[in-house]
Amino acid sequence: MKHMKHLLGILLGILFVAACDDSDRTIPNPLQPKADVTTCIGCHSDEATLKLVADPNPPPTNGEGGCGGTLPEMEAWAKVYIGGNNGEKFLASAHGKLACVNCHGGMEPAKDKHEAHGTNFVKSPSREPDKYCGNCHPSIAARDKNSIHTQGFGQKRMVADRAGFPSYENYPEQLKLGYDQNCGKCHASCGECHVMRPRQAGGGFLAAHDFQKKPDMRLNCTACHSARVGHAYFGEGFGVGPDVHYLKLPGSQCTNCHTADEMHGTGRQYEQRYSVSNLPKCEQCHGDKNNSNAFHSVHWNTISCQGCHSQDYQNCGSCHVGSGVRNGPYMGFKIGKNPLSTVKRFKYVVLRQGPAAPDTWSNFGIPTMNQFASHPTYRLATPHNIKRWTPRTEVDAGQSCFEACHIKDGKNAQWFLFSTDLNEQWEKDANASVVVDNALPASWN
Repeated sequence: MKHMKHLLGILLGILFVAACDDSDRTIPNPLQPKADVTTCIGCHSDEATLKLVADPNPPPTNGEGGCGGTLPEMEAWAKVYIGGNNGEKFLASAHGKLACVNCHGGMEPAKDKHEAHGTNFVKSPSREPDKYCGNCHPSIAARDKNSIHTQGFGQKRMVADRAGFPSYENYPEQLKLGYDQNCGKCHASCGECHVMRPRQAGGGFLAAHDFQKKPDMRLNCTACHSARVGHAYFGEGFGVGPDVHYLKLPGSQCTNCHTADEMHGTGRQYEQRYSVSNLPKCEQCHGDKNNSNAFHSVHWNTISCQGCHSQDYQNCGSCHVGSGVRNGPYMGFKIGKNPLSTVKRFKYVVLRQGPAAPDTWSNFGIPTMNQFASHPTYRLATPHNIKRWTPRTEVDAGQSCFEACHIKDGKNAQWFLFSTDLNEQWEKDANASVVVDNALPASWN
């Protein structure tokens, strides 16, 4: 009997080994559904299902989509995948415990994607913050509807003024469509800062739909604010270095200076972003520098800090919106008269050339903007490329600081915007209020 048990053990071992032969081994598929794919979370947490049903990414626009930034493209399914540690974190959060249909509409359970999304699917609920965010975040939602960061009131007003319309609401429908497809898509909803990457940069969840309290500097802020902020701040423009604040501030985040209150608005509607009351100001950290040297003592209220401490800055030429036809961008530096003297104390400021011309909107029903000269094309700028020592603050040993900036016998004239720097008559007309012709001290020649 003892020998029979031993033989039986050997036979069972042989059978066990045979059953585990590689040619007959069945490996569990890690992409098999882990949940009921007829539900929202069940579908969006299953990689295999998403790969089957996700719409492919649209083709690249070759730079025609606007003036914002670009990020590495995510695969279409990954943009809406709720999985991994971040997915679990989201599902355990207050937002994750809400029913998906509460914010996004649609239907569950559903037999397929089209039935699930149905006719009432809301892709971006936070574009209606009062309706979808206000119950839990009433103060923020109330302020957001007047936030210039979200609504772009300044751009809307500028286009209206130049085209001769009382307001954005009076745009012709074709122009509204053009604005919303171009300028409008850079103005972010709550979700495009706290849940996903901006549409302008291709979209996609930041962290599997988990809500991020602070936007990510690279994936959110400079994904939109790239050309004239991100490139400057990180020192990615041609011939320039990083901003000193990027190099020295702990953590080096946009939120070191730009707070949530600024982004969410004050509740009051502004039509010019520099009028917003809670913007950061240099003197909040450097207020004690007004008499730290002779130059500061003389020019503290005369020339903007950037006028001395900015490097070359990215400018644009005119462009045809929606066509991809642009002149520029180019790196340059110009100081001119302050076009916003009611909100900035300086007489002279750094100016940047904006992408505008009388026929900019010709592809959207406005052949020429008949009031184009109502706003200069060279606009007040606050470059994020600050250095202590620039071509206007560095001088040879023994020289005074003005040797690098004041005009003398033609030297240093390149720093200032003169009418002779403008080529077209419409440029001269639009910028007559900001050029320095006959405005500089007589002793400068």
